[in-house]
Amino acid sequence: MPVSFCRACSWVSSSTWPSWHSYSGIPVGQAAERIGDRLARVVFVDANVPADGSSFVSGGLDWQAAVEASIAENGGFWAPLTAPDFEGQGLSAEQIARIVDGSTPHPGATLTDPAVLPRPLGELPATYIKCLLDGAKPSDDVAALLAGRHWRLAEMDTGHWPMFSRPTELARTLLDEAGR
Repeated sequence: MPVSFCRACSWVSSSTWPSWHSYSGIPVGQAAERIGDRLARVVFVDANVPADGSSFVSGGLDWQAAVEASIAENGGFWAPLTAPDFEGQGLSAEQIARIVDGSTPHPGATLTDPAVLPRPLGELPATYIKCLLDGAKPSDDVAALLAGRHWRLAEMDTGHWPMFSRPTELARTLLDEAGR
């Protein structure tokens, strides 16, 4: 992560509560770790979390080969998900269409480059919002962070895209976390 990105965050104060979803947990987790004490708390919404030396696709994920093949087949980009990828996540057909229609290819290198964390992410005050339709339990790496004293768990009975399926409930959950 370029140091210039963290310098650009000079506006961050101890009342700042950034929240991040899905893949964005990896780059933002790295930035948040560097910003550290200037953040009140970070909220990861059904997100991946960075691990030093690991990338988004490392760790033996079932779909690692498919993502890497998509990146190779699409000129270095991960192709957007298609409508069937969103099934079973508590989304209406209209919500799925909105997501698919607004999707763009994702730069592949950001998915395959390893994260760099000079300090343990577990030292960062954080909340992890687990969306239960995407799996009942947090991943092992998230569970390990939740076992520490700085992380807490909140759950939502919805799929991986709560900003579409349950926006009011997500906003309420974020406000509840900000009030802690």
